[in-house]
Amino acid sequence: MPLMKSWVASANTPDTPFPLNNLPYGVFCSTGSDTQPPFGPYCGVAIGNMILNITDLEHEYFQYNVDPVFDIGCWNEFMELGPDTWAEFRAKLIEMLSENSPYQPEIETHLVAQSDVEMLMPFVVQEYTDFYAGRQHAANMGAILRGSPDLPANWLHIPIGYNGRASSVVVSGTDIHRPNGQMKAPDAEMPSFGPSKRLDIELEMGAIVGTASEFGKPITVDEADAMIFGYVLLNDWSARDIQGWEYQPLGPFQGKAFGTSISPWIVTSAALEPFRAPTPPREKDLLPYLNSTVDGLYNIDLEVLMQPQGATTATSLSKTNYNRMYYSAAEQLCHHAVGGCGMNAGDLLGSGTISGPDKSEYGSLMEVSWAGREPFTLDTGETRTFIEDGDQLTLRGAAKGDGYQIGFGDCAGTILPAVKHP
Repeated sequence: MPLMKSWVASANTPDTPFPLNNLPYGVFCSTGSDTQPPFGPYCGVAIGNMILNITDLEHEYFQYNVDPVFDIGCWNEFMELGPDTWAEFRAKLIEMLSENSPYQPEIETHLVAQSDVEMLMPFVVQEYTDFYAGRQHAANMGAILRGSPDLPANWLHIPIGYNGRASSVVVSGTDIHRPNGQMKAPDAEMPSFGPSKRLDIELEMGAIVGTASEFGKPITVDEADAMIFGYVLLNDWSARDIQGWEYQPLGPFQGKAFGTSISPWIVTSAALEPFRAPTPPREKDLLPYLNSTVDGLYNIDLEVLMQPQGATTATSLSKTNYNRMYYSAAEQLCHHAVGGCGMNAGDLLGSGTISGPDKSEYGSLMEVSWAGREPFTLDTGETRTFIEDGDQLTLRGAAKGDGYQIGFGDCAGTILPAVKHP
């Protein structure tokens, strides 16, 4: 599909992440000033370097219920209206924003510059589940922690995951405090308590469930695929030393619960449709309930950058692609519900760390530095093994089309010193 032209000039350049082909959904408020307080929140759609204020336009153009759905500063109520309404809304937006659209004089005054707003959480996260579905990452972690890249016995049969903390999911730009926790050095007799010394990131994609499933009722992979509203970039911040002491036998807990960052724009499944990619050949056949008729991954280029405090530029640490995953989001969602777990509109599924076969494609610092044994050098000349206070970590991603790209906006966070425990 080629670039779709818009009357919003900034949407027609090949370097914009938000052409008419994209139209991602977010929530914003004004930054305010010395004389004017902030206003919002509003639901908005990104187009070029502008945002179309949907909350302001709802009454005249987007009434789907007796009661408004865009007046509460999140996209959850709209999600619940289902795929037919999602398609109708997107078609209307394309009609309104296309080149030579008769709607231009009516809606142009409802555009606001992205540079003049603050982005907020685009949806209320109902539940958060994080998966471990990148094969290269799982093999690397096995080699680092157990001396062998062999996978756990169940790994090639099911998408492994754990239930995380929805309350810890924050939007890009939110600072993250280094977590305190309990750790134990291999040669120590007793554990110690204090700030994590091995703070890490995990490069992931987040899938957002848009329609609910019934409690007690499993769903197929194809049904799960239709339930997914859209995707965000996701940084699963990880305290490796806290995690290493606590995770057996029940898995991640405080080593993950202190923060998960997402990008500010929900890129819809419809916008990503031209970029579908197959899951890799299966080393072992999946059980029939995980079969599907559609390609479940997407061809999305991804990048990890680190910028130390005081540096003027960021260093690129890794470049990979979402198509490196072994399990798709739809397969993960299907497996999540197979025992009868009811899924909710607003549930967030983390893909698991996305790594490719080369070191240049590793999606965590644990892999890049090989658990601290191989320090890496930044463009500033500084070296790192894990994250230091003041470092800003940024995830970027875009699906590349014919003369355009479908971007997500940066997923960034800066690490602040640990809060002193009382």
